[in-house]
Amino acid sequence: MLPLGILFTFGLQHALVMYSGTVAVPLIFSVTLGLDMNQTITLINSGLMTSGIATIIQTVGIGRIGSRLPIVQGSSFVTLASMIMIGKSYGNSAIFGAIIGAGGCTLLLAPALGRLMRFFPPVATGCLLTVIGLTLIPVAGVWLGGGTPSDPGFGAPANLVLGGVTMAVTLAVYAGFSGFVSNISVLLGLVVGSIVAIACGMGHFQAVHDAPWFALSMPMAFGVPTFHVMPIIIMTLTMLVILAETTGNCIAVGRIIDRRVDEDTLIAAFRADGLSTMMGGIFNSFPYNAFTQNTGLIAMTDIKSRFVVAAAGIVLIVLGLFPKLGAVIAAMPAPVLGGCALVMFGMTAVGGIRELSHVRFAGTRNGMIAAVSMGLGMLPMSCPTLFAHTSGVTRLFLDNGVFLCVCSAVLLNLVIGERIPTLEEELDPDNAQQLS
Repeated sequence: MLPLGILFTFGLQHALVMYSGTVAVPLIFSVTLGLDMNQTITLINSGLMTSGIATIIQTVGIGRIGSRLPIVQGSSFVTLASMIMIGKSYGNSAIFGAIIGAGGCTLLLAPALGRLMRFFPPVATGCLLTVIGLTLIPVAGVWLGGGTPSDPGFGAPANLVLGGVTMAVTLAVYAGFSGFVSNISVLLGLVVGSIVAIACGMGHFQAVHDAPWFALSMPMAFGVPTFHVMPIIIMTLTMLVILAETTGNCIAVGRIIDRRVDEDTLIAAFRADGLSTMMGGIFNSFPYNAFTQNTGLIAMTDIKSRFVVAAAGIVLIVLGLFPKLGAVIAAMPAPVLGGCALVMFGMTAVGGIRELSHVRFAGTRNGMIAAVSMGLGMLPMSCPTLFAHTSGVTRLFLDNGVFLCVCSAVLLNLVIGERIPTLEEELDPDNAQQLS
């Protein structure tokens, strides 16, 4: 537990990093389903508030619920396609009913799902983490270009320069200073980048003027949720992808903070995902999972306290109650976010490479397992139209590179893999400690 001032400064940095991502889900959802401005504001406020509560549940824990790892919870992009499909076929109330039902199933089935941990050897988790980081790079690229690829000004030199300045400031602070200043390099990069954007006339703050000062998110604002079997099944299957990402992020954070992530930790994390998702359905929000970009931030800053992330949860709740404060952050130009995101997403991929460094490749089939798994994991990003002729649930899973990667790595390890001790396991305890 750090002093309150430092605690909330680091917490604010986490909130800034994930804010754009967690707001993007309700914005895309709203535009696609044709919701009005008031409904959109309700979705954004609800999403921020429940994201903060979900983060506190995951980091602080309630009994056997919550991993007690420094993990930020946010709305998952993975569920967007399923929710839109359900909304168009069954109506908006069925979306939230399916979210509540899927969250309940996840909460109940968490022990069984957690036991799958034994099928995730280092080669599988290393591939998974690398693919997660690499598949996020295009998101950083979109932000660098301006945020909207269809915009005629996308990729304009001014956007690229602004993103480059932000990244340069982040790197300069990280490399040129130490201690507290170095650890808030991302926050300082975002601040400096925003100041440069305003000075160049690239900041737009009309949304801040229009946003209300205070708004309390009420449950079931879209009506009483309705429950249908097929939407609940579809959303539950989608939750499997979320749990695969949560597994990878839990393992990544565990590596960063030098804490072993065992079966019980994963079960507790899955329970938190399930409970948070149920809460999201009740409070007009969406399924939740661990945000990868914050994993990269932890690796970059080396701030390992879970209470820092819990403080980020409090910041998110406050932002959800005061839309005008949230609008200030939402007004941050996309290229500024892109400059910092490029660094952090790259750090996530490096975490996977670090995990693969513990794998023995010589004389084993691990090289082939990694090659096929990462190749499959990169297909949806590198060739987005490859699965254009599939539809429904099949398309949902084939378009998710993380899911393809983890399924391939686990199945190939079972079929052609063999139990090979890692380099550390081959050493005696004294030598293993020296190696560490």
